[in-house]
Amino acid sequence: MAGGNCTTVTEFILTGLTDRLELQVPLFAMFLVIYGITLVWNLGMMVLIRIDPRLHTPMYFFLKNLSLVDVCYSTVITPKMLMSFLAERKAISYTACIIQYFSFILFVISECLLLAVMAYDRYVAICNPLLYTVIMSPKHCLRLAAGSYLWAFLNSVIHTSGLLRLSYCHSNLLNHFFCDINPLLKLSTSGTYVNELLVFLFGSLIEVISIGTILISYILIIATVLQIHPIDRRCKAFSTCTSHLTAVSMFHGTILFMYFRPSTSYMLDTDKMASVFYTVVIPMLNPLVYSLRNKDVMDALRRAIETKLRAHFPQKGVIIGQPNHSMAALHT
Repeated sequence: MAGGNCTTVTEFILTGLTDRLELQVPLFAMFLVIYGITLVWNLGMMVLIRIDPRLHTPMYFFLKNLSLVDVCYSTVITPKMLMSFLAERKAISYTACIIQYFSFILFVISECLLLAVMAYDRYVAICNPLLYTVIMSPKHCLRLAAGSYLWAFLNSVIHTSGLLRLSYCHSNLLNHFFCDINPLLKLSTSGTYVNELLVFLFGSLIEVISIGTILISYILIIATVLQIHPIDRRCKAFSTCTSHLTAVSMFHGTILFMYFRPSTSYMLDTDKMASVFYTVVIPMLNPLVYSLRNKDVMDALRRAIETKLRAHFPQKGVIIGQPNHSMAALHT
């Protein structure tokens, strides 16, 4: 890692989001609430999909994996950021920094690929409904999810290996709230051309595969849906895709803004705000988008709550059950 008179760096000092002392506690409280909501909603989504047989479909299998990834990469970033708000010395060891970067890349690329797989799943469901259960068999779904994780792992190994070759001599002050590639490259005293090339080539490949799959899937979906004549059936088909399109737009829009600009345009203080959105906010928003705009998830949540209430208040089972019949009547 070091050569000549270069002193080996054993830790980095994170500057965090802001150095204003009066903002540290309010920001800690705000991001603690966001992280709590992220854990509750994503873990709740995973449990709900697992316990409700009606959600044992390919679409919800991939949604469960998406929730798992959101929990993981939010947990890689947020707890350390929360500690930094209250700590006088915002330090992270070199080893912990490398592990954080490796884990972050692993889960971010996993999310990119899972979003693409979910678009493919919607394409098969809408364009080939008669063959859906055959094409999206449990084994095939498992292969698609495992392939996403494996490809993400290999990319993470490549990027982290490139990072390990860099030297840090002049300063260990990292202008960020976590160990991201751009501030690490700016801090390095050795040549970063190889690292920038790896980020561009592999990042472009991932984005082309992911966004290309999503665009092609939705072009075919739109062409198929427009051939459906009853407007209500057409709207129902589109409604199954709106949540996914919302998640895709938020995630890929931020990723493209962060990592696919000329290096001369990077402004780390501004980029930190964008980083907060895709590392902390998006993992909280994804389950909200998929649950609040998804009737199946809301119905499953209602059934789970009613089952829990009947278990605690069995003598009131009839009273609890009565409103459900009227609600069912309204839906029919």
